[in-house]
Amino acid sequence: LRFWREIDAFQKSYKQSVDEKRPSYNFYDGPPFATGKPHYGHILAGTIKDVITRYAHQTGHCVERRFGWDCHGLPVEHEIDKKCNIQSREDVLKMGIDKYNEECRSIVMRCAQDWRFTVERMGRWIDFDKDYKTLDRSFMESVWWVFNQLYEKKLVYRAFKVMPYSTGCSTALSNFEANLNYKEDVPDPSVIVTFPTVEDPSVEFLAWTTTPWTLPSNLALCVNPEFEYLYIKTKKTADRTFVVAACRLPWLCSKENLKVDEKKDVQILKKAKGAELAGTKYVPIFDYFKDRESFSTTAFRVITDGYVKDDSGTGIVHQAPAFGEEDYNACMKHQVIQKGGMLPCPIDDAGRFTDDVPDKGINGVYVKTADKEIKAVLKKRGRMLCDGTFTHRYPFCWRSDTPLIYRAVPCWFVNVESLKERLLANNQKTRWVPSYVKEKRFHNWLEEARDWCVSRNRFWGTPIPLWVSDDFEEIKCVGSVGELEKYAGKALPDVHRHFIDGITIPSSRPGKPPLKRVDEVFDCWFESGSMPYSQQHYPFENKEKFENGFPAQFIAEGLDQTRGWFYTLMVLSTALFDKPPFENVIVNGLVLAEDGKKMSKRLKNYPDPLSVVDAHGADAIRLYLCNSPVVRADPLRFKKDGVRDVVKDVFLPWYNAYRFMLQEVQRYESKTGKVFVGDFEKHMKGSSNEMDRWISASTHSLCQFVHEEMENYRLYTVVPRLLSFLEDLTNWYVRLNRDRMRGSTSQEDAHVSLCVLYGVLLTITRLMAPFTPFITEFLYQNLKRALPEGHEAKAESVHFVMVPQADPSMIDEEVEARVKSMQAVIEAGRNCRERRQVGLKTPLMKMKVVHSDPKFVSRVQSLIAYVKSELNVENVETSTDASSMKVSVLPNLPVLGKRVGKKMAELRKAIQALTPAELAQFDEAKTLTVMGEVLTEDDIIVKREVGDLGSPQLDGALLGGGDGLVVLDFTEDLGLKEKALAREVANRVQRLRKRLGLVQDDPIEMWAEGLSEFPRQVLKNQKEYLESLLRKPLYDETERQGTGVEIGKEEFDFDGQEVRVVLSLAAPHVNDEAVSKDFEGSVSPVLVKEYLKCFDRSAVQRLTNGAGKLSVRLEGRDVELLLGKHFSLDRASRNW
Repeated sequence: LRFWREIDAFQKSYKQSVDEKRPSYNFYDGPPFATGKPHYGHILAGTIKDVITRYAHQTGHCVERRFGWDCHGLPVEHEIDKKCNIQSREDVLKMGIDKYNEECRSIVMRCAQDWRFTVERMGRWIDFDKDYKTLDRSFMESVWWVFNQLYEKKLVYRAFKVMPYSTGCSTALSNFEANLNYKEDVPDPSVIVTFPTVEDPSVEFLAWTTTPWTLPSNLALCVNPEFEYLYIKTKKTADRTFVVAACRLPWLCSKENLKVDEKKDVQILKKAKGAELAGTKYVPIFDYFKDRESFSTTAFRVITDGYVKDDSGTGIVHQAPAFGEEDYNACMKHQVIQKGGMLPCPIDDAGRFTDDVPDKGINGVYVKTADKEIKAVLKKRGRMLCDGTFTHRYPFCWRSDTPLIYRAVPCWFVNVESLKERLLANNQKTRWVPSYVKEKRFHNWLEEARDWCVSRNRFWGTPIPLWVSDDFEEIKCVGSVGELEKYAGKALPDVHRHFIDGITIPSSRPGKPPLKRVDEVFDCWFESGSMPYSQQHYPFENKEKFENGFPAQFIAEGLDQTRGWFYTLMVLSTALFDKPPFENVIVNGLVLAEDGKKMSKRLKNYPDPLSVVDAHGADAIRLYLCNSPVVRADPLRFKKDGVRDVVKDVFLPWYNAYRFMLQEVQRYESKTGKVFVGDFEKHMKGSSNEMDRWISASTHSLCQFVHEEMENYRLYTVVPRLLSFLEDLTNWYVRLNRDRMRGSTSQEDAHVSLCVLYGVLLTITRLMAPFTPFITEFLYQNLKRALPEGHEAKAESVHFVMVPQADPSMIDEEVEARVKSMQAVIEAGRNCRERRQVGLKTPLMKMKVVHSDPKFVSRVQSLIAYVKSELNVENVETSTDASSMKVSVLPNLPVLGKRVGKKMAELRKAIQALTPAELAQFDEAKTLTVMGEVLTEDDIIVKREVGDLGSPQLDGALLGGGDGLVVLDFTEDLGLKEKALAREVANRVQRLRKRLGLVQDDPIEMWAEGLSEFPRQVLKNQKEYLESLLRKPLYDETERQGTGVEIGKEEFDFDGQEVRVVLSLAAPHVNDEAVSKDFEGSVSPVLVKEYLKCFDRSAVQRLTNGAGKLSVRLEGRDVELLLGKHFSLDRASRNW
């Protein structure tokens, strides 16, 4: 981060793309609210956006990335309501809209710095200094323009409509907002209410409701005209006759307060179709509205409608048209209420009963609280047959978390239903990842699209620019601030409500009062749906820039935005331009807590994002999220351990491969005196080494795959492939080529392998840069030092370098297939060893690879040396005879049974009797005709197992695809036992070296001693094998003279055999025989050793000063010790 700030990396990269006149790549960033801190959902969406836009920049595009802020709406007002104890609309008016709005303005950006810190810490490059805010006058003016265009297209209208309504926020909500916060198992009253007929009060209609608070507004009862209704008496209510739908009688008889036997206790007096009941007058429960308007004649009667269903209630629905959309439509259809007439709605904006309902205990009480008192009234009046509780799924306000109600409110609507066909057509022009969201979820939502209520009875928002007469006969829609300034006669630096509500517009009708602005503000979803235009202040500024860049090439948000931002973008762009607003969209799923529940601040069921960043790094979180189901719209249970595993399983092996290369480059430079230059292209193309050819081909295949998949926005395929490649690089290529890179074959070969590794590391670093910007920058800053000046991959930052392109001539599918076959064999062999609990340190005499495909066998044979080495086996045989595999074939009954019907039994026998030759034919062609039926892989299930191998010492494991197997011989052998111990000795020495932090060329000497006869023989017999494993001599510890300082020692037991290994600094060795002979006993070899013990090898080398001798005084006499005769500089150079 410091480095990026120092070089102003983000702005510099953008300026480069502008200066180079790269083609634009247009991206819209949906605006979040700045009143809360960013959470994992924001981090996820931000990461996806950053990956795609970084990739676009690094594939030669100019990508403008501006942050945006949603500053209006309920989230802000809700905070101020709590702060200022605002309980109702009247409280705001009493406080003053100007003061209320300025309070809102004061908090909208309170968390902006938290956002900036978190976004930057996550490595996302986006411009906060040129951000857009929905409260800016320029943004609001473009919103007005959008609305004015809709108005001129006659897509805007005003109507009473029953809408989801938040009493907690005192405003109507859109249908998609109502879907944002459903809760399960919400308890509500469950009451059956009686409605006596006027003609005969002993005959009573029964209606079931879970909202007793709507009964004071009842105007009608609705039945289904096609249902059969019964007039019944029961033993418990012999003096009363009830009317109920025949299909609902069993349910009624089961109710707690009634509980009668339908057959024994119920007498059916009469049957009638619902249509016959129409017009029947009944006695209202409450008479608050009986004498209002013409309700005494039009209301309190039975009406009919097909919306009445047979799956709940009594088949008779009480109608309160102000509180139910179906109630409203049915009552309007049957003229219970009149267009423009009174609509009984006796509650205020906060959901409290008004003076229209004067009863004590109900008046002024919140509707849900009033249920209890209303039930008491029903009981007192004998109008409640049953009283219980009903639990169901119920919508709550997504902001105030209070229960929603449905309420008729006067609203301004956009006629979306008239756009339906164009919306569906435009949706087909877009690409969604994953595609099912487009084809199912979003398509279905568009098919069911309803007119959009864009008005809110609130204060802090963009005012709806409509000026109307008192009778709404005259309406003026203002499309720009400049137009309104002409009416105001002054400049308007701000167009929030408190600056423009007082402005009037003269009426065009002579003698009529001036037009006044409507009270409402825009739904904040209308603002966010307008952001493509408003962020550019279109069409007032940037007209050409916007039109050249519309629609956007890319957007991304969560699955919940299917009914939110994605929808509003599509509606407005279709209405304005008949185009989709975007070409490509990635839809992410929901990030849940580890227990699968929604993340909750109250429950504290998730780790703080920044604490996880501090512990494991931003790159680890980014890669964890991008390599999870959440990038294909599925939910993710966030696990901190999963982030840690990215570090452990991806970053550390990757870094260790990089560090190993650096160590070996230093060794190469030290050995040869040459400076390493990363001319990797030549060696990746020219190397004849099979593993070099494989990793080079895989690298270019990867580049090709990444570009193809990123062009299709499939992160869920790209990231797993990148990680799989890193595993191939670290676990296969580096491990299998370690010795070459250390110069075991030749320094020239070491240089070739190091150049190949360098090229692969540089390529994967560039490919991974959009995904993991931090670690790639760290690696690149050192890797680029080996690049010659002027190289296309050499730049100030890895993020200024283009993502590498594939060279088709380097892609070799055959060499990739060979290595893949080898890997399959090695992995199956490891599985077999693991099952037998015989580790890789124990050598085995032989192994057999079986596969029916000769090509596979040939591929394995070409790399047999690696198979032997990796599985520690002496001999490997191959065969195409798969008779040792047990194969069973079964029909896929659910699929095939449907197709063939009665023929299935006979076909099943034929399938089970398929011969090996027929199965081989099926494996090759993927189809087979049996009894005239063409069978595919969907129709039959081929199950392969390891058959009888004929000996308990043999064990086998299937290859990954199940189409071959490996057989290992676990027969014990003395020679193998020796090799096993030798391998363990080498392993202990290497671990000791690693523990001491030693590198390959450190001047040390390695010693070992068997503490019993068998290990002593092993150290002698397996000397060459040990030195091949250690790449250095291992000396007999009994010969150690003690001149070198001991730096490490370990004793261990392996299968009851004890061995000691010792590491010491390389030091001079004394030829005891030569010293004793030449100095005739006057100088003791022990004394010479004690003298030389005072110096290490390099010090003694300096003392000889090139003369090949040491002149010293020992035991009172001058002595000349000759190098090579009396002593050597170390054990390795000893020649006696």
